[in-house]
Amino acid sequence: MTEDNPIIKLCQEGMKMERKNKPDDAHALYMKAWAESSNNYEQCIAAHFAARQQKDLEETLRWNIEALNRANAVNDDRVKSFYPSLFLSVGLSYEKLGNRTEAKKFFDLAFEKADNLPHDDYGKEIRQKIDKARERVNKL
Repeated sequence: MTEDNPIIKLCQEGMKMERKNKPDDAHALYMKAWAESSNNYEQCIAAHFAARQQKDLEETLRWNIEALNRANAVNDDRVKSFYPSLFLSVGLSYEKLGNRTEAKKFFDLAFEKADNLPHDDYGKEIRQKIDKARERVNKL
């Protein structure tokens, strides 16, 4: 991601608000990022972060699917490393809504795309979350 992109900067500010336990401020920044995003790439990022601060599980799922749809519309390598996290997020939404079948499908898709993750702490964290999610849905 390009750090000088204003949409990414808004999302980074939103994450800072999350760490300060200011979810309403984070939500406002993510929604501003969505409103100001000008292409599918930026909309993918903004929607992914907007999903994090929804109070309703259905809305969280809707934003996660929006992020995935926007990534699909980008149709180039800029979003290649996003897919594991996007699939994981959609799967987590379905899991929280009690739809184990759809959750498993998206967790498996996240696992299939995990090779696209960077080999850093972030990539390691997402891989661990995917593994734990798959374990949970396969136990039930």
